[in-house]
Amino acid sequence: MTRTLFLLSFLLASAASSQQVPQQLQGQELVKALRQGGYVIVMRHASSPREVPDKATANPDNVKPERQLDKEGRDSATAMGKALRDLKIPIGAVLTSPTYRALETIRYAQFGNPQAFPELGDNGQSMQGGTEAQASWLRKKVTELPKGANTLIVTHMPNMSRAFPQSTERLEDGEALVFGPSGVLARIKIEEWKGMAK
Repeated sequence: MTRTLFLLSFLLASAASSQQVPQQLQGQELVKALRQGGYVIVMRHASSPREVPDKATANPDNVKPERQLDKEGRDSATAMGKALRDLKIPIGAVLTSPTYRALETIRYAQFGNPQAFPELGDNGQSMQGGTEAQASWLRKKVTELPKGANTLIVTHMPNMSRAFPQSTERLEDGEALVFGPSGVLARIKIEEWKGMAK
C-alpha cells in the first residue's frame, strides 16, 4: 500500500513538473511553428545606450529627446525584420511601448502599424520603470494567442523581468520570449533570427 502511494505521488509530481516546464522549440522546429501563427513574441527593444542623447546627437525626429537606438540596435532591428519576412513568419498585431527606442525598433524592422500602450512603457524612468500592474497586464496579453499570425510586443527589461522572472535572467537588448498555449516555448536573441533564415 505504501509503495502504491509513493508511486502515485511520484507520478503526480512528474505530471506537475512537466506542466511547469513547457517543451522548448529551437531552430527549424521554431520556424515551422511560427509560420503557422498562434504565438506571442515579447521582445526587449533593440540596443540603445543608457544615456539620453543631447540635442546635437539626437535624431531629428527625437524631439523630447529620449534614448534612441545605436548603430547596433538599428542594424539588428533591420536584420530581424528582414529575417522574419524571409522565413515567411507572419506578424499580425504589433503592440509597443510608447518610448522612442521601442518605436524605432519597430520602424527599422518594418513591422506594420504599431499600437502604443502605456502599460508597455517605462514610465519615464528607463531601467527603473515597471510596476506590478504593468506586469499583470503583460502576463494577460501573452495568453491572447492570435490565429493565422503572431503578435509582436516590444517593451522594456523591467516589464519583462517583473512579468516573467524565471525566463528573463540576463535578457539582452532585442532578445525575445516566444509564448504559446503552455507558456514560454523559446527564447531567442535578436541576431539569431538572421541565422535561421540561411
